[in-house]
Amino acid sequence: MAQTRHFRNVVMLWLIVTVPFEALMIFVLAPGMPPGNGSVQAAGQVTDNTVLFGLATPVTTAVLVFLGYCLYAFRERDHSSALEGPAIRGDAGVQFWWLLTTTTLVLFLAAYGSIRLLQDGSGGGQGPNPIAVPAMAKGDAPLQVQVVAQQWQFDYRYPKYGFETPDLMLPANTMVEFHVTSLDVIHSFWAYQLGVKADANPGVDNIAYVHTLGPLTINVRCAELCGLWHGYMFDTGHVVPQAEFATWAQQQQTLLAPGSKRLPKYSRTYFPSPVRRSG
Repeated sequence: MAQTRHFRNVVMLWLIVTVPFEALMIFVLAPGMPPGNGSVQAAGQVTDNTVLFGLATPVTTAVLVFLGYCLYAFRERDHSSALEGPAIRGDAGVQFWWLLTTTTLVLFLAAYGSIRLLQDGSGGGQGPNPIAVPAMAKGDAPLQVQVVAQQWQFDYRYPKYGFETPDLMLPANTMVEFHVTSLDVIHSFWAYQLGVKADANPGVDNIAYVHTLGPLTINVRCAELCGLWHGYMFDTGHVVPQAEFATWAQQQQTLLAPGSKRLPKYSRTYFPSPVRRSG
């Protein structure tokens, strides 16, 4: 009887604590988690964080409630006794259900994570042969943008328009196919608000997909220690309406035409002559 009463008390306390915390986590805290809703991939990451928090909250509250209940219900009340308390024995039922619950959660998360990574193309670099390619309408082609990293800046090459610029500009509501590479050491292209992060390795074409949404300002940083001025390797990009992007691309073609003639032929990787850099 005592065991049943304790179990009932723990379950009731767990429900009382978990319900408001679960609602707070799912409906208040999780929707504001990074990286936000700047792209389909970023919004998907927020959804994934919401699922993770939703599953972790009842497990966390169960552990804390059980610990707190044990500290209170089974505390030593007779402080005059010098004898040790009764021996604590394991409970096979509790152990069984704990193992069953946690194993189910782990297997579910493994399956969920694998499926989500294959949906719509993840925001992470997938190497030169991506297995998670987002679905697109027949006849549509993504906008290819090559990210060329070097100490200590990012340049962006638009093969469709034939120019290279230090400014990242993307059209809204468009599928973008990033090709990330490096001219010298290992860097990492991190477009925070887009939910995109891909390593920039010399001699490697690392592909990442992102589907932009509305107009947006993007913070771009290098997320891999790459030398003396790594901390200053950042810039700001923009997602703009498609008409504005078309106008910008036409202007860049005209403005950069003299330099574009001297660009090396477009390639997924480059092997320039070594140039001495500090750091």
